[in-house]
Amino acid sequence: MTQLTPQPGIMDIALYQGGAAHVKGVSNVVKLSSNENPFGPSPRAIEAMQAAAAHMHRYPSSDHAALRQAIGEVHGLEPEQIICGAGSDEIIAFLCQAYAGPGDEVLYTEHGFAMYRISALAAGATPVEVKERERVTDVDALLAGCTARTKLVFIANPNNPTGTMISEAEVARLADGLPDGALLVLDGAYAEYVEGFDAGAALIGTRSNVFMTRTFSKIYGLGGARIGWGYGPREIINVLNRVRGPFNVSSTALAGAEASVRDTDYVDYCRAENAKWRAWLANALAELGVPSDVSSTNFILARFSSQAEAEACDLYLQAQGLIVRRVAGYNLPAALRITIGDEDSCRRIAQGVKAFKEGKA
Repeated sequence: MTQLTPQPGIMDIALYQGGAAHVKGVSNVVKLSSNENPFGPSPRAIEAMQAAAAHMHRYPSSDHAALRQAIGEVHGLEPEQIICGAGSDEIIAFLCQAYAGPGDEVLYTEHGFAMYRISALAAGATPVEVKERERVTDVDALLAGCTARTKLVFIANPNNPTGTMISEAEVARLADGLPDGALLVLDGAYAEYVEGFDAGAALIGTRSNVFMTRTFSKIYGLGGARIGWGYGPREIINVLNRVRGPFNVSSTALAGAEASVRDTDYVDYCRAENAKWRAWLANALAELGVPSDVSSTNFILARFSSQAEAEACDLYLQAQGLIVRRVAGYNLPAALRITIGDEDSCRRIAQGVKAFKEGKA
């Protein structure tokens, strides 16, 4: 049989490991490992998706016009400059497929989202990891890391898994300092958790080298539907639509996303609850000697004294039915990323870490 060889870079991709959802021998677990909304989708989204399910024998819209119109109305954006995908992951893959290839470089920060590296390698490009400063995106380091081969620069703002963010002025400085032919991609997966934050949309109106991605998987609670969107200059949207499959987003996902983005009261509620319990949990863990940076997301990055302590605490929490996320794969071996759940979940995490700490004393 003929030996089949994948394209260069493919076998350098480590298989993505999602957040665990089960613990062997433990029932009724609380999953706080994937930054999911503990309150689930908007009731309006559920109703819209149930109605759409009755028409699943029909192909979905190929231009996503209704959803793009809704996003445009709610966020004050031009619908023609919006593209929809199967999660923001697919938009990231489109960008790498369209703008990076063999001989090109794709920059991202050392604690950045894993899909930046994966999508770069899948496109045959060279991923380049740049240092952060105390778990915060370092604009000077990114600019220093650019070369004539740099085609894409990815930053998540706020960032996953650190929870930190940089100012609009710093983002603008990064965009203005990039070499010609390089595109800055602002991953706004957690933008909705920052009240009044546009995730860089205003910069796109004045610059041709900035693009933004967003998702319905976080505050909107539609991770299982797989839908996200991107916003950028018309020229870039035109290019990306040429590599996008005509029916890449399902009818149910489109219906749920449209209802979700229009239900602004529900988004406000989820944001407020998250902020309340995020502050509570961060303070509770800090009092136990487990610090975290100020987070602008729906999780905190709890830092321990060593990798051994972080892993031991994780195992202890698992035994209590509490699943959090180890982040050694994000160059943070002595930390655990903990999704902000509801009140009961946050209190159980604090109690669990307290018991673990007391047991070690």
